[in-house]
Amino acid sequence: MGKIVITEFISLDGVVEAPGGEDFKYLNWSFEFDRGPEGERFKELESIAASAQLLGRKTYEGFAEAWPQEDGELADKLNSMPKYVVSSTLTDPKWANTTVLSGDLAEEVSRLKREVDGDILLAGSIPLAQG
Repeated sequence: MGKIVITEFISLDGVVEAPGGEDFKYLNWSFEFDRGPEGERFKELESIAASAQLLGRKTYEGFAEAWPQEDGELADKLNSMPKYVVSSTLTDPKWANTTVLSGDLAEEVSRLKREVDGDILLAGSIPLAQG
């Protein structure tokens, strides 16, 4: 049985925003904080250890634009692992190994947890994490 693991870029005062993107209010805010080599490796291993990714549409679109062009252990894992994107508007995902979940959120996530063995990493996707 799978387990949902939520990972976020979040400040102590509750700012939750991706680390980059031109239209963000706090552009690259999380890059101002050095996690050090151990912190960087922790974040990499978090994804490498996961069996699947669960993403909201906006986070998915950012990942799908960025990761297919990247190289290395983390990129290889993210590009090859099963990805599930919750969306009522996305119908034809282009990123390899992506499945769109468009039904009832609770039912879809419960089914996913039954079908996936291991961690299902939910990165960003605040509305999805709240759901």
